[in-house]
Amino acid sequence: MSEQVPVLRIGQVLLVSIQTDLDDHAVMLLQDDLAAAVVDSGAHGVVIDITAVEIVDSFVGRMLSTIASISRLLDAQTVVVGMRPAVAITLVELGLSLGGVRTALTLDKGLRMLEQARASALGGRTPGSWSDAEDEGLAPDTAAGL
Repeated sequence: MSEQVPVLRIGQVLLVSIQTDLDDHAVMLLQDDLAAAVVDSGAHGVVIDITAVEIVDSFVGRMLSTIASISRLLDAQTVVVGMRPAVAITLVELGLSLGGVRTALTLDKGLRMLEQARASALGGRTPGSWSDAEDEGLAPDTAAGL
């Protein structure tokens, strides 16, 4: 029987930490749960932490790519973090490039990557910055109180 992989929310980012090797059924559940969570939360980013994953087959590799594509269609960037060298080698040997999936070595780097992507999408500013207050027509003293 497959275990459901938890999807945690950290601000505007969803975190999926895969702690065991996934069977096909668990991957399909994750795909459905994550798509629903992106819509329900309005998250702009998804981090999939695969640090504990030791083995990937072609189905799981394709599903990581599919999950990233679904998230992108729902206006959320996906970053896969913690890929082990053996997993990377296996994916290459299987001919899976994970097109459209961004990767980072650590969770911290993955979160920073999503922050930078969000800032770029907002024209170089972060939500709640002075530029947002300016766009809303607020005076400098009003913006400082935000």
